[in-house]
Amino acid sequence: MAARLHPALSRPPEIVDLRRLTARDLEPLLEEETAAWRDEIEWDFDKSAELVRRFVDLRALNGSALVEDGEVAGYAYYVLEENKALIGDLYVRRAWRTVERENLLLESALEPIMANSFIGRIESQLMMAGLAPGRAAPHADYLSVYERNFMRLDLGRAALAEGNVRRPMYIEKWSDHYQDAAAQSLAAAYVGHIDGRINDQYRSTAGARRFLYNITQSPGCGEFYRPASYVALEAATGRLCGISLASLVAPGCGHITQIYVTPSVRGTGIGHALLRQSLTTLREADCRSASLTVTAANEDAVTLYERVGFRTVRRFPAYVWEGF
Repeated sequence: MAARLHPALSRPPEIVDLRRLTARDLEPLLEEETAAWRDEIEWDFDKSAELVRRFVDLRALNGSALVEDGEVAGYAYYVLEENKALIGDLYVRRAWRTVERENLLLESALEPIMANSFIGRIESQLMMAGLAPGRAAPHADYLSVYERNFMRLDLGRAALAEGNVRRPMYIEKWSDHYQDAAAQSLAAAYVGHIDGRINDQYRSTAGARRFLYNITQSPGCGEFYRPASYVALEAATGRLCGISLASLVAPGCGHITQIYVTPSVRGTGIGHALLRQSLTTLREADCRSASLTVTAANEDAVTLYERVGFRTVRRFPAYVWEGF
């Protein structure tokens, strides 16, 4: 296939390796996807789209495009990490969007990954795809599905009242010297937790360290916003017992990228205090809204967020393939 696409009538759908295309070929799709992220969840996708353009032009992005009548109707790409793969994005343009087309792209990503003998696990959280929970997906024999909620809070209306903290503690602003302690406590906090099934980085200190590095250094979860990121420490020992990290995902829009407390302080109000502190700082920075994602089965967390004023505005699945 030539790098520049030429329209043709009534051509059957074709799966094309992204390395055969250019950023110019993908431009109409990326423009539509960027608008969808902005309009549907108030998220600036520009930096992510620019990374896609750059790696496509370098012929360095693993994945496929769905081409119909000479136009790129959809795409999916993936990243390999040691013995795991991440399907980073999947998007089909509205004019062509169907379950069959999305599954065709998903299959085109899964097949080469599963053929790689070094890869034993595939993860994906595809917020913009129409992959509704309960819908059939390729390679279902190896698939586990977890429903996730995208929740939003109107900071202009939120009361953000102080709660009752039932454990002596103090809150400090995030600093990079907390990175190791946070990684250790994060891994401890997610032992046996459902989110450890969705993201295996939660299962070890080394994985948690990579996870925190990605949050604070990469644009995937927005631009890390240090002023609204905090740690909680136990008053008696100074031991880190929770964190709330925030980012800016669009002008006037904050996002809680990670929040947890260690098992020993759950139910003491420390999680609410951390969340309130981050949200208050985001509002003081003129953010009109804040968002977060949470696993629907994590009922205690969902209840906390709803009590603060968050409402679910989108549901999407987290997919994990293992044992293939």
